[in-house]
Amino acid sequence: MESDKVNRWLTLGANIGVLIGIILLVVELNQNRDMIRAQTRNDISQQLSNRLLSVGTNSQMASVMRRATGGEELTADEEYQAYLYLVANMRDWENIHYQYRHGMFDEHEFDAEKFAWRGVINNSKLFERNWCRIRQNYSAEFLAELESLLEEDVCAAPQDD
Repeated sequence: MESDKVNRWLTLGANIGVLIGIILLVVELNQNRDMIRAQTRNDISQQLSNRLLSVGTNSQMASVMRRATGGEELTADEEYQAYLYLVANMRDWENIHYQYRHGMFDEHEFDAEKFAWRGVINNSKLFERNWCRIRQNYSAEFLAELESLLEEDVCAAPQDD
């Protein structure tokens, strides 16, 4: 009888230990999730900052992007530079959208990103000239999100490819 009582107490103690272990594991997993969210946010922010600095610190590229965005005439090489910049930027945006869909951005952060996107896509001749020929390269979810921000369907008119 006495050993039975001791076994029950030992079993109870072991179960409590397991429960405490599970609780600590959940706390650690939440901390890891928060750390991953912060690291993801930091990495994306760093990528975007580096892209802006690459233009801001290079007068030739700054000139190309200013003229491309404004719809001014570019040489073939300048047009290609602007195109590559746009594609790289769109990949960053698609990544932000992906991270948002998977819980790495909260609604408030993502709304701020979309506000910036709306300004770029609706005020850039570079985007307007290239979107129709590159949009099939992006995920359906991102495509739908971006096109919901367009003030008009830039692909409705025939495009020169």
